[in-house]
Amino acid sequence: MVHSSFSERMRAYLTELARCRGTMTYRDLARALQVQPPNTIRQVADALEVLMQEDLTNGVPFLAALVVSRVGNGLPTPAFFFLAGSLGRFEGSGTGPETQIYHAQELKSAWDHWGNLSERT
Repeated sequence: MVHSSFSERMRAYLTELARCRGTMTYRDLARALQVQPPNTIRQVADALEVLMQEDLTNGVPFLAALVVSRVGNGLPTPAFFFLAGSLGRFEGSGTGPETQIYHAQELKSAWDHWGNLSERT
């Protein structure tokens, strides 16, 4: 179960990362947010899923696009693409060539939206 305060801390942290137009790995995010064992990566992944559902509801780009796998050539894990597909924002498999195109577009949209958020408020 993901606590809303953890998701809120994650959103704030990733919003700052978007301002720098950066990405980070799941492990680095777990460390930055001082996620405690066990299952630190699972805790991060669960919170990212919450953020994706909230972002869909609010009609904004997926902030979770900033979080990538250390072994995925700069892409999120297949679970990101499967959830994006189940939410109606991605068509394809979680491992096909379309993942790179989709991720590049979603990442740019996330950087543009979340990185400039303070300028709109």
